[in-house]
Amino acid sequence: MLFNPTGLNECLQEWEDLEKDYQQVQETHRLYKQKLEEVSKLQDSCSFSIARQRKKIKDLNESLQECRAVVDPEDVNKIEEIQDSIKERSNVFFEMEAFLPKKNELYLNLVLGNVNVTLLNKQSKFAYKDEYEKFKLYLTVLLLLFSFTCRFLVTYRVLDALFNFLLVWYYCTLTIRESILINNGSKIKGWWVFQHYVSTFLSGVMLTCCSCVSHRPDGELYQMFRNQFLSYSMYINFVQFLQYYYQSGCLYRLRALGERHNMDLTVEGFQSWMWRGLTFLLPFLFLGHFFQLYNGITLFQMAQLPEWKEWQVLMCGSTFLVLFMGNFFTTLGVVYHKYMDQDKAKAL
Repeated sequence: MLFNPTGLNECLQEWEDLEKDYQQVQETHRLYKQKLEEVSKLQDSCSFSIARQRKKIKDLNESLQECRAVVDPEDVNKIEEIQDSIKERSNVFFEMEAFLPKKNELYLNLVLGNVNVTLLNKQSKFAYKDEYEKFKLYLTVLLLLFSFTCRFLVTYRVLDALFNFLLVWYYCTLTIRESILINNGSKIKGWWVFQHYVSTFLSGVMLTCCSCVSHRPDGELYQMFRNQFLSYSMYINFVQFLQYYYQSGCLYRLRALGERHNMDLTVEGFQSWMWRGLTFLLPFLFLGHFFQLYNGITLFQMAQLPEWKEWQVLMCGSTFLVLFMGNFFTTLGVVYHKYMDQDKAKAL
């Protein structure tokens, strides 16, 4: 409970106490700034040392590769030991750099500018990752309900445009958050990151498509693809909900066993770590991929009709095909490599 002075003497006493406390606040703040400067110098020193180590290790590895062809078999074993240690050291450097400020990639520079987005402790990193996962879950459920409403309850062009605007905002926000997480040590990469950029573009084109056909009457062609697209959205969001539910549980178990990194994320696809326990999701994923192919073929057929000459139709069809090929062949590659690894293990 705060002290509330009433008389002049009490007010003067309170002011003296505040003066003493103020001096302490100033001293604490001075120490805080001093420590910040020390931390900044240590960060620069660590970054420089890691960069120097990387360069020297790269040069050493190239020299070892040249020596490998001329040395005795006994020395080859030594070279292999050193190269194994080099691989382990690269992973250690990755862990170190997750706690050091680094230059933002091009996308983050364009969106946020040259601002440091590195979180400096594990609690902050994990809290941000957890918030990202919850954001995906809540928006997935919202988009599922929204697409169901548009598909079965309300047929209104403005609501369709609002749904596509929500998709654009969702995927834009997702790409920004993922870039920040990658800066902080998350290992999501490759197609599973790029597909969100493709989805952002597709949603933006779909939004302009809703606007450009707003002058048309509600014809059968528009209604046909509208219903098809909303059905696709419902199915994809349902599958993403399943993936989040089962992947998050699987990641929790693997992290507890020390087999996965704390900053690993759920993805809208299939990765090698999901092989144990999540292969039942593969039929759902492949069905979603072929749904994307079906959407692309439908849009290409619509683009051949004389009454549908807007560029958005052909562009959406091409983008759906890109999504299909990326998702299908990436998932197929993961499955193929896992089968090959199993065959090698059996042969041993």
